Amino acid sequence: MSPDLHQPPPEGPPDSEEAESEGAEPAAGFWQRRSLSLTLPGCWGALLLACLSFTPSLLPRGGVLQGLICGISAAIGYGLGVVAAYVWRAFADREARSASPGSWRVLIICAIVLFGLSFGFGQYWQHEIRQLMGVTDYNLLTTLACPFVAALVFWLLLLAGRGLRRLYRWIARHLRRWIGPRAAGVVGWVVVAGLAWALVSGVLLAGFVNAANEAFSLRDTETPEGVHQPTSTLRSGGPGSLVPWDSLGRQGRAFTGDGPSAADIGTFTHRPAQEPVRAYAGLATSDDAESRAERAVADLERAGGFQRANLLVMTTTGSGWVDPAAVDSFEYLGDGDAATVAMQYSYLPSWLSYLVDQSKAREAGRELFDAVYDVWSKLPQDQRPRLFVAGESLGSFGGETAFSGEYDLRNRTAGTLFAGPPNFNTLFREFSDHRDGGSPEIEPVYRQGRTVRFTDDPTTGILPKDEPWNGTRVLYLMHPSDPIVWWSPDLALSEPDWIGEAPGGDVLEEMVWIPFVTFWQVTADLPFSTGVPDGHGHTYKAAYVDGWNAVMRPTGFTPQDLDRLREVIQPSH
Repeated sequence: MSPDLHQPPPEGPPDSEEAESEGAEPAAGFWQRRSLSLTLPGCWGALLLACLSFTPSLLPRGGVLQGLICGISAAIGYGLGVVAAYVWRAFADREARSASPGSWRVLIICAIVLFGLSFGFGQYWQHEIRQLMGVTDYNLLTTLACPFVAALVFWLLLLAGRGLRRLYRWIARHLRRWIGPRAAGVVGWVVVAGLAWALVSGVLLAGFVNAANEAFSLRDTETPEGVHQPTSTLRSGGPGSLVPWDSLGRQGRAFTGDGPSAADIGTFTHRPAQEPVRAYAGLATSDDAESRAERAVADLERAGGFQRANLLVMTTTGSGWVDPAAVDSFEYLGDGDAATVAMQYSYLPSWLSYLVDQSKAREAGRELFDAVYDVWSKLPQDQRPRLFVAGESLGSFGGETAFSGEYDLRNRTAGTLFAGPPNFNTLFREFSDHRDGGSPEIEPVYRQGRTVRFTDDPTTGILPKDEPWNGTRVLYLMHPSDPIVWWSPDLALSEPDWIGEAPGGDVLEEMVWIPFVTFWQVTADLPFSTGVPDGHGHTYKAAYVDGWNAVMRPTGFTPQDLDRLREVIQPSH
């Protein structure tokens, strides 16, 4: 051992791990040296949380992802085991004792049995989730790689933690030259914790975001395959547009260069239809959100968007993406007598914007709606289009920020449709947290559904069915299996209502809340939330047809027409 280990260690849980492992080494011998001086309580904690990590979450998981979750959970369990042992020894007023070889043998036998059982049950639960969602993909090799990925992640996190501990001991040892050992221990940990937080939140996170921003900004200069510059004056980037085609960005060009034509809509409805108006402003259009919104609205006005019967303000996701299903459904149900305006506020994809670009989404949603409302409110009342608002994921977060609550939504819009709202949405949380007694969190009822309602499948009816839904209609689409809707830092230490209540139709009853584990499971679901079939996870396509039908209340569409339109929006094959 190194000479400094013979000095009296500073007080604290991490050093108790070292003390215990140091005392256990002579007894455990070979095992202890080969395992980098693991402690017995830490290993029991790691085993417990590693086994629990195989319990089901919201979405099906591949072997590599399961290994990542298992490794993180094991590292957390190890730390909790070490801390628990330290606290127990403090109350028992005794020093760490050596773990006998027999204790290690019991651990190894239990680990083989318990981990094997957990792995087997985990595969069964994953099969059940795939069955619920109609997922057929399965990779045996990645499944077999799961334990190895878990072990690698566990060791990397353990080594990182021990590196921080060594840094702490070095700082505390030098501080003891000027202050007492207890104060040196406390100050040392404060310094190390501060440095670690600054490194992760400042250097690493900022560097990662900047690198991602650079990479996706290059992608933003591309045009999706099959998309061409519009020849219609009714589209941004087309003839006479105030917004150059090259400034729209990748998603903006996809939005204005595609979509149903008047002929497409007329062929479907068998009646005269108009060419929809689509206005858009990309990040390259202007330097700030306010002027970008003004440019998009000016182009909307130029194209005659304020003379249409239906006007939609669409807040995009991070990269500027607008779900074609949302806008196409709106245009079909409006017989093409519709206009949509949107703008880009980030280069980053939705899941990354979700983590780092919330302020930009808030600003974009507020600026765009205010710019539209400023023009709309000055029109004669009998010449104003019906004003709608929509957004998916982070777009719903941005769309909400223009409004103060239920009355504001009802007074300033003709209808609202939000899909997959993130758990931190201000209004969504207000409506859900203050839901009527007896209604579940996965499908809450707010003030008897007079304005705001929620559904995971509008084809089955929107609760409450026996209450009137007059005037402005605000509808939230949210799947029980959508991690975007349910993820929250609170998952780490507190059980949410949606887990304790009866599960939704595509969530296993076996899903339970486990401290720390459930948080990492749902966190790992986030980047893969759109990789499941329509109607599950964060994939909203066909639901837009019935969602908009409920909010817009168009005339002339039969249930059979809606069936056909769902097939147009999201073909089943």
